[in-house]
Amino acid sequence: MKRNTWQREAVRAALADNDGFVSAQALHASLREGGSSIGLATVYRALADLAEEGEADSLQQDGEALYRACTPGSHHHHLICRGCGLTVEIEADAVEQWARDVAAAHGFTRPEHVVDVFGLCAACAELQANPSPS
Repeated sequence: MKRNTWQREAVRAALADNDGFVSAQALHASLREGGSSIGLATVYRALADLAEEGEADSLQQDGEALYRACTPGSHHHHLICRGCGLTVEIEADAVEQWARDVAAAHGFTRPEHVVDVFGLCAACAELQANPSPS
């Protein structure tokens, strides 16, 4: 485990303040707007460390790594809004069984997996269905 520094704590706190996944650049910008002197490379390192230690989830979207604070040690999956980034943690027992079955069918043991389901949240779906006049 890496030692805690003020920079790492600042990244952890900023990540916890976001409801959805966020890029390192967006997180860095919000920290700088809040008066922090933290560097972008430090934000990238801190996010990578938090993800490696299970304190943050990460995913790739449009070629960019995005991060979200999560509860360490809890296995979960996500529903992610493509419109606003709202993210909801979900438990999915059927996914667990499916992963074990597929792995076994191909001679694999101890399968690990990440399942993220993308769609539109109710608010974004409503906006898309009824766009406001310009």
